Amino acid sequence: MLRVAILGGSGYAGSELLRILHGHPFVKITAVTSERSAGRSVLDVLPHLTAFSHLTYEALNLKTIFKKADIFFLALPHKTAQDVVAELYSNDKLIIDLSADYRLKDPDVYEQWYKTPHRQRALLKKAVYGLPEIYGEKISRTRLVANPGCYPTGAILGLAPAVYNGLIDTGSITIDSKSGVSGAGRSQELAYMFSEVNDGLKAYAIGTHRHTPEIEQEISHLAKKEIKVNFTPHLIPMDRGILTTIYAKLKGNISASRIDQLYKDFYKRKSFVRILDEGRFPTTKQVRGTNYCEIALAVVQRTRTLIIVSVIDNLIKGASGQAIQNMNIMLGLKEDTALTSLALFP
Repeated sequence: MLRVAILGGSGYAGSELLRILHGHPFVKITAVTSERSAGRSVLDVLPHLTAFSHLTYEALNLKTIFKKADIFFLALPHKTAQDVVAELYSNDKLIIDLSADYRLKDPDVYEQWYKTPHRQRALLKKAVYGLPEIYGEKISRTRLVANPGCYPTGAILGLAPAVYNGLIDTGSITIDSKSGVSGAGRSQELAYMFSEVNDGLKAYAIGTHRHTPEIEQEISHLAKKEIKVNFTPHLIPMDRGILTTIYAKLKGNISASRIDQLYKDFYKRKSFVRILDEGRFPTTKQVRGTNYCEIALAVVQRTRTLIIVSVIDNLIKGASGQAIQNMNIMLGLKEDTALTSLALFP
């Protein structure tokens, strides 16, 4: 049994890490930290996690924490994770970082969008972007995975086959995403309280959302040229889930059936991506509580537009489930270990 520590384990991502890892046959959780809840039991903070009544949150102490585990999941705030990752890496630990601190390869881009310097520029080069469907081989050889953001996961998985196969005009990409409120974290901010969110729908951070450069970085890598996208996120009054609709102009005369086959070929033998048959479109409920991404395609012949719809659970494939998928790959385990649960319904 390998020892696992979760740093920042009292939020939604940390909660889901605890829940899923409880069913993992090859790991044991030996430490969990929370600055706000230090000294309290996990059961006191997250009453649904009855299996962890023996586990107590502790304050993060960099001088001692590395001795307590072999594998570290970091669900810490952006900026905070930078130096913690560096300390763990210097002590030869396996690290899956759920913050944004190691996702962007260009530290200047990180500083521009996150308004803070990157203090670990050399280590940034060693991090592997943790999208297993694209970087599985690299993930298997690294000690540091930068777990993707939730919006980028749905958007990149939706776009990747079209960009890779040169099907679309990459200057025409528009991404519209709608996310459940848990994407904002376990926050007490007014904007995320029930009466503020319920019965409404709003766009936010139009053209300025911090996940934009992450999407552009990965799509540019697939296209082998610089790409800019229009990305607008929306907050929708549900607990969890992201539905992303992507619009792009098609290049040339290609049939819907051919596009469908290219998508299925691209994700062949990828455990957690499902391409739906023509005429079927996904809902967030179909992936609720799972690590799956479902994708549907439509070609509007009148405007020569490819429309891609993807759905994920933002807390699972968009965060904790994908982090565990990455850990499985790093350890040489079956990629779907502890991640085969069916969707929750209703």
